[in-house]
Amino acid sequence: MYDFAADIADCAKAVETALERQLVAGPLSGPGPAPDRLVRAMRHGSLEGGKRLRPLLVRQAAAIFNVPAAQSLVPGLAVEMIHCYSLIHDDLPAMDDDDLRRGRPTVHKAFDEATAILAGDALLTHAFGLLTDAACHPDASVRIALVSELVAGSGAGGMVGGQMWDIEGESTSLSLDEISGMQAMKTGALIRASVRMGAILGGADARTLSALTAYAEAAGRAFQLADDILDVTATSEAMGKATGKDAAHGKQTLVAQLGLDGARARLTQTVNEALSALRTFGPKADGLRATARYFASREN
Repeated sequence: MYDFAADIADCAKAVETALERQLVAGPLSGPGPAPDRLVRAMRHGSLEGGKRLRPLLVRQAAAIFNVPAAQSLVPGLAVEMIHCYSLIHDDLPAMDDDDLRRGRPTVHKAFDEATAILAGDALLTHAFGLLTDAACHPDASVRIALVSELVAGSGAGGMVGGQMWDIEGESTSLSLDEISGMQAMKTGALIRASVRMGAILGGADARTLSALTAYAEAAGRAFQLADDILDVTATSEAMGKATGKDAAHGKQTLVAQLGLDGARARLTQTVNEALSALRTFGPKADGLRATARYFASREN
């Protein structure tokens, strides 16, 4: 029987160990040595925190195709480095201006703004380096497909573009559909990429990939909805970061549009949509099912 608690803990441990090994001067150096201050900032923004949910999704999607967890680790690590870079940049004064992340000072507070920008830049760059290495997958065509998928999920038509829409939404009124679209890019696109990268590792055909994509898009919506609800209902101590900032910054969210009860009802509906997309996969997709449910029930 599938054990979600064991799976998420094992994945988080594997990712933490791999990050610990990657984020040192040796692997990060190229023609010249990686500066110590930069390495320390990258580590501060990446280690000792986070649930590693995106690598978990890579692992769980790949498991449907009997891909061992160890073989999904490097692609999962690349996604997590992208996620960590995005958090470092999101916390900057020019963006969300946060002082706390995972219960400790954000990178720009622990170091300075310029170092935080460069730490994010470096994590972004090295994420794609991981995917090009033969240790990721022996087939170069698979590695190229993984790179393309992560570019789509993290670039101007994905996470970064969604962040731009989010900023513009602070001064421009957005409709319900526009808010949903913005969130599908800002948060959902990297979750979508994680699931699809797991499917690519498993050699999924077009029909299977389509079903997993439908799951991933619904799961991404559920994650952001839960995040918006927690921003209203959770304490800063529970979240490890400031809460109540969406309203303070004029952020447009589905909670603001639908109200708390309406948002919770939408969250339940969205999780059910994610689960429905997995109906043909049987027990092998129990991991993905558990993660979708966890997105809705998490408390931080």
